[in-house]
Amino acid sequence: MTYVHIGINVENLAESKQFYERFLGLQPVKEKEDYVKFLSEEPALNLTLREVANVGGNQVNHLGVQVTAKEEIGRHKQRIEQMGIHIREEMNTTCCYAVQDKFWVRDPNGIEWEYFYTKEDVE
Repeated sequence: MTYVHIGINVENLAESKQFYERFLGLQPVKEKEDYVKFLSEEPALNLTLREVANVGGNQVNHLGVQVTAKEEIGRHKQRIEQMGIHIREEMNTTCCYAVQDKFWVRDPNGIEWEYFYTKEDVE
């Protein structure tokens, strides 16, 4: 299996760990005093959190998970809402030259994640 790796600097490791446990629906595979690693099969993601004193500026616009079936949006939305994470929904919206169903969440450091399904491309 091939994983996408994302490393995120966080100010509060415990708070971020708790958010990502709920968001991904799994426990970390490795934990150290200043480091947490998650390996997710769906999506195929290697996500690491590293605690730093100050997280200055956000160089990331957003991160996302593209699903291949419309039904998956509802399944992931329900799972994440049940974990108590606030969701901002955008259904049948035009974005990135495509019509999409999506929802957004924000992690404790302000990084936005979207789950999205592309219905069709548009100009």
